[in-house]
Amino acid sequence: MRILLINPILYTAETDRIPKVKSIKDTMIYTMCLGFLENGDTPVLVAASDYKPETEESYPFEIVWLNTALKKVFKPRCLPWMPELGAYIKKHRDEIDGIITSEVFSLCSLTAVRKMRERTIVWHELGAHNKIMHYIPSKVWYHVVARIFFRRVTVIARSENAKRFIRRFCPQVLEKVIDHGVNVGQIKLCTEKENRFVVVSQLISRKRIDKIIEVFADFAGQGGEQKNYVLDVIGTGDMEAQLKEKSAALGMQDKIIFHGRMSHEEMAPIVGAAKAMLVYTEKDNSMVSIVESIAAGTPVVTTPVPFNAEYIKKEKLGIVAEDWDKSALNRICGENGEYVQNCMAYREKLSASYGAGQFVKSFG
Repeated sequence: MRILLINPILYTAETDRIPKVKSIKDTMIYTMCLGFLENGDTPVLVAASDYKPETEESYPFEIVWLNTALKKVFKPRCLPWMPELGAYIKKHRDEIDGIITSEVFSLCSLTAVRKMRERTIVWHELGAHNKIMHYIPSKVWYHVVARIFFRRVTVIARSENAKRFIRRFCPQVLEKVIDHGVNVGQIKLCTEKENRFVVVSQLISRKRIDKIIEVFADFAGQGGEQKNYVLDVIGTGDMEAQLKEKSAALGMQDKIIFHGRMSHEEMAPIVGAAKAMLVYTEKDNSMVSIVESIAAGTPVVTTPVPFNAEYIKKEKLGIVAEDWDKSALNRICGENGEYVQNCMAYREKLSASYGAGQFVKSFG
């Protein structure tokens, strides 16, 4: 099948100034496109030109970069408008076997639905109303636009949370859930764990890396085997200097290693060797770092905030707790073998090719 994937926002931007990156090959939608390619399908990715990398790259599939317009109203980082999209779909209609478009609350999804409703699937991630302008645009969209234009459109959620939310507005939400996939062929499964934990995150306020550092210091301060543990922190952000100061103040400067930004290839051995990935975020949807950790055989200790938390708890892929502390780290270490085995068993369901295959089946 020739699948058009409409995903204008390739990565998260914390402000209206979208940072330029050297490559988009680490993004979630790029990996999903590879999943379709692996299955013998032909993916075509449509993305906003605001996210085009600053260096020239070659890709094994076609990427169509479209310009956004009226950026002060339709901000490219949250609600982009690509006026050329409708003309593109109309021109290539006979070549397209199916469209997968991101989010019900999206001008691009509305365009796809109006041009090719019968061959469009909306892949929905949000599990609550968007906060833009005090929730007003979101509530109008879901209560009015979604119920009029999306009532006969197939919707597949990316999590159980998202499914429960979008079923309030769209009647054709499938029972199946398709999460962000990973390229399991490039993620080495590691069952030999070392005395270390890992964090893969932006070092920004809402990620609460400061809380992780406090819990780790409490854990390591118990003495015994715990005092030999190391915490690897991978990522950069505006709180990096502050977090380093906090580590030193707690006497953990030799036990907490700040690696900075790393490529997937560089961080893979560190993630694979860890007893667990640690997450304390206050705001996130599905986190690809969690998916990659589980695929590497590394369980996760997390708050219930990420949508991944639901299947982590259900499949016993780690520990989910509101305010987890050193007792959670003691438990993940003491029962590590069991959690690692569960991650190994769940690994294939996280592959991008598995998710791509589920989409193709949904087109019938």
